[in-house]
Amino acid sequence: MKLLWSLTLLLWVMVGFSQNGTDTRTRYQYQIKRTSTPIILDGLVEESEWAEHGTTTNFINHWPIDEGEAQFQTEVRLTYDDQNLYVMAKCYDEGKRIVQSLVRDNDEDFWGSDNFTVALDPVNTKQSGFMFGVTAGGAEMEGTLTLEGAQTYSSENWDNKWASKTVQYENYWVVEISIPFKTLRYNANQRQWGINFIRGDKRNNVYSTWTQFPVNFNGVGMNYMGSLVWDQSPEKAKGTFIFNPYVTSSSLRDYENSEQNEAQLNSDLGGEVKVALTSNLNLDLTLFPDFSNADVDQQVTNITRFDIFLPEQRNFFLENNDIFANFGTYDIRPFFSRRIGLNDGEVIPIDFGGRLTGNITPHLRIGVMDVQTRRTEEFAAQNYGMVAFQQKVLKRSIIKGMFINRQATSTTTEMEYSKNLGLEFSYVSESGALNTTFMYHNSITPENLGETHFYGFEGSFNSRRFKSGWTYNVVGDNYITELGVNPRLENYNAETEETIRVGYTLVNPWVRYLFFPERENRRFNYHGIRTWHNMYLNNDGTLNERQNNFAYDFEYRNTARMNLIARNQEVNLLFPTELIGDEFTPIPVGNYKFSRFDVQYRSDERKTFVWNTLTGYGSFYNGTRLGAMIQGSFRFRPWGTFGVTYDYNDIRLADGYGNANLHLVRFNGNISFSNKLFLTNVLQYNSRNDNFSAFSRLQWRYSPMSDIFLIFNENHDTTGLGIKNRSIVLKVTYWL
Repeated sequence: MKLLWSLTLLLWVMVGFSQNGTDTRTRYQYQIKRTSTPIILDGLVEESEWAEHGTTTNFINHWPIDEGEAQFQTEVRLTYDDQNLYVMAKCYDEGKRIVQSLVRDNDEDFWGSDNFTVALDPVNTKQSGFMFGVTAGGAEMEGTLTLEGAQTYSSENWDNKWASKTVQYENYWVVEISIPFKTLRYNANQRQWGINFIRGDKRNNVYSTWTQFPVNFNGVGMNYMGSLVWDQSPEKAKGTFIFNPYVTSSSLRDYENSEQNEAQLNSDLGGEVKVALTSNLNLDLTLFPDFSNADVDQQVTNITRFDIFLPEQRNFFLENNDIFANFGTYDIRPFFSRRIGLNDGEVIPIDFGGRLTGNITPHLRIGVMDVQTRRTEEFAAQNYGMVAFQQKVLKRSIIKGMFINRQATSTTTEMEYSKNLGLEFSYVSESGALNTTFMYHNSITPENLGETHFYGFEGSFNSRRFKSGWTYNVVGDNYITELGVNPRLENYNAETEETIRVGYTLVNPWVRYLFFPERENRRFNYHGIRTWHNMYLNNDGTLNERQNNFAYDFEYRNTARMNLIARNQEVNLLFPTELIGDEFTPIPVGNYKFSRFDVQYRSDERKTFVWNTLTGYGSFYNGTRLGAMIQGSFRFRPWGTFGVTYDYNDIRLADGYGNANLHLVRFNGNISFSNKLFLTNVLQYNSRNDNFSAFSRLQWRYSPMSDIFLIFNENHDTTGLGIKNRSIVLKVTYWL
């Protein structure tokens, strides 16, 4: 309890140092007016099209330094008509450009290329928004902007209709962007939107922005946008009913099922409907959704005591997903959409679903979701419902709440229902330097159990050089989150084959300090030290586990990075545990102390050949562990990238507890025939999971938001490479 009060006192002391902010939405304004001439996306800056519209320039350095005008400037103009918002950017340079790939919606390749991005906050509340970006080669990326603490993050998984055209010239390149109003969510009677422009000059590894703000905030940060001032309020978008049907034809065979002697041929119809009930409140409906075109999950080697969770990639769950997902802390998430329609990687068909998301007032966002899954031979039909809200208070803070209900809708021997509810208050200072969230959650199940709570707080303080953070979680023995992520709660006893819930308290302070060399011929963008510590206590106050970590980081001007990391860990193991396979004697209950040292290096990502390595060695429970990862890729810009990753772990436990050599190999081959036609290939070999898989996907975006996919997927075991299953899917989508 003394620790809790000490952290709370430190938090409020920091409040006094975090109130000063700058109102960039007043200082930076662009007056937009309706066009009198039709805008044609051709990458040609025709005076007849753009002469009547003002130009904003004088972009400011943002990374790696956040002062002074950019060496190579960017000119931006905007206008609109009844249907679209138009943006034109003229990006000056020396004519030497880096375009990593033509593949759309690739976060790493996009920010690793010369690029231009427009970030929008149409509701003008600094709580959510959109981004639209284009590389010098014409590769597009759109995404949603969400707030986590004081930082803005983008998710490129969101997909919607817009268009662009890029043309390269000798000493500059031009991009023209058209964004339909019906793609956005905004207040129809609002005269000001938040907006910013981000320019990436990858040849010189610098980023510049229209507004000036501290380097410790992301370039798309919603707190430091300027204002887009309309000559008249944009009307509610017309044609706000969108239908996106699909048809699939597939051949599927499970070779491990002795009753299936040949491939099953299936044809399916389904689709999604988007209805803009208001200009900033959207209804998404889906019927028999098919997610076969989603990227394949990357295999990982898991040698921890707890499950790991892979990110959501299904488009239906992504728009405004933050209103449902941004509860809890990094260690506990009460809601995780991958729990719906998936169970240990096995697909459970979804019959229908609906999501209502958006603002009902300028300061109140809501989310309502309902999804129905189908009954299968192994799983009962389920209905998943969730309601969430975010109410903005003070200048940047929010109060948010959620209620989740999972209800079996067919006969089942499992738990008939489970419910979760929670309330949180997120304080964010005006400048964004300080943020912290106080939270209380509970769960309800038919057993009427006790100790069903989860409460605590999490936050951070963020200045240019000094950064710190804290997490304090108290989790009851029976805080059950069937639709969430809470990996530490459930502990597996390898001898009795029982799973036992054990509550805990987590204390996690962290500190980081950066040095920014100021010499013109400096070798580093920055270097600095960081330390983070996790201490898990049992409910009686005894130590469950501690993790003490220290690291020194270097980022070179040429984009290379190096990290030196020392780790020390102590575990009071409560149950016999398997780490490397059930063929060995489980590690017994006891106290274990072990240390490890890692070296990680990533080479200059602008080169044709890029490599990355991570090597570490140390003690591991009652033995040792050697880990090594090496990754290399050839980039034949911009049409192809081919890479191999090899992850090796040599684990040697004490006599009688086993030794293991674990291998994970992944090959990626991506080919861009154009910025509309892509071929993705992934081969993965994982000895830990006894699986070898081959995945190939051909995608042709023949019209905006309309695609043809041809997908091949095959899995084998790693011993005799016997085939487990094979599928071939043809999917066609069309945006009406």
